[in-house]
Amino acid sequence: MIYLDYQATTPLAPQAREAMLRWLGGPESDTFGNPHSPHRMGRMAAAAVEAAREDVAALMPSGGRVVFTSGATEALNMVLLGTRGDVLTFATEHAAVLDCARAVEAQGRRFTVLPVLRDGRADLDALAAALTPETGLVAIMAVNNEIGVIHPLAEAIAIARQAGARVLVDGVQALGKLSLTPLSPDFVAVSAHKIHGPKGIGALWIGPEAGPLQPLVHGGGQEASLRSGTLSPALCAGFGAACRGVDFESGMFHVKHLWNIARDAFAGWELNGSADHRWPGNLNIRQEGLDVARLMSDCRQVMFSAGSACASGSGRPSHVLRAIGLSDVQAKSSIRLGFGRYTTEAEIVAAAAAINEGARSQGL
Repeated sequence: MIYLDYQATTPLAPQAREAMLRWLGGPESDTFGNPHSPHRMGRMAAAAVEAAREDVAALMPSGGRVVFTSGATEALNMVLLGTRGDVLTFATEHAAVLDCARAVEAQGRRFTVLPVLRDGRADLDALAAALTPETGLVAIMAVNNEIGVIHPLAEAIAIARQAGARVLVDGVQALGKLSLTPLSPDFVAVSAHKIHGPKGIGALWIGPEAGPLQPLVHGGGQEASLRSGTLSPALCAGFGAACRGVDFESGMFHVKHLWNIARDAFAGWELNGSADHRWPGNLNIRQEGLDVARLMSDCRQVMFSAGSACASGSGRPSHVLRAIGLSDVQAKSSIRLGFGRYTTEAEIVAAAAAINEGARSQGL
């Protein structure tokens, strides 16, 4: 089996697994305590949580605080529904943002979706024109999950700042790949399982000047009174270990090498999205007339995607590909290959051979 779906999820790093195992204690251990309990076992668990919090914060902009969540979807919802003012976002955002429109509008706030350019990058002129004194929040992703395009975040943040709006960055596909520390947003949402950590945990970074935020989940207020529920020390520890394992330089070198091999192997395919402003671990390509369902059936040993994992099976063409001007036929003739830390050159070569043979069998 060859796994090329890194945008959907990543393999659990060995160091993350080891960090988690300690806190999955049985009845004879002293590591299964509730991190919110005042006794020794609780304090031990709480210390593990706080150590992990520091590891996540190390990959975020300076200052601020990290609030653990069940994932990036919860973190995004927390900001979109917990702030004031109208919301501006872009047509290629994740469903975790776009599907909040109805809930935001139910609060009496406007939710406006702005266009992107043909290469998939945010239309900054449209952003500047849409900002009003009533705009409270601009939501923009760092790296697109379907086509890998990198948005001009610094410029978008500056434009929003001039209008007095706060900025929420969806950093899910950027965490551990691109440095977020030079940025100055108000919020950053991230997820552990996209960075070789466990599923079921994410975080919201809240900047020092972010202002008030209303809780989405009510109860005990365990996470800074913003998020209620008992934290899992094991999940937190795994997330922290995954963050400690980040090596930007070697990671970029490896992925760029794989990108060059893949681009050569798929030379006859059309690239979706910008070739220059993108994360090279995401290759979204198409061939006119390709039956993607048949291709995936013919290439059962290669794990790749016809779109984002959360939308697969819907039968609808990708809203991201449509937003950059592709027709429904072109969008449905596209595939996404995602590779990263544990992908080998041999796997890229073998996968390309299988996929190209599958396309040729369709007469393409």
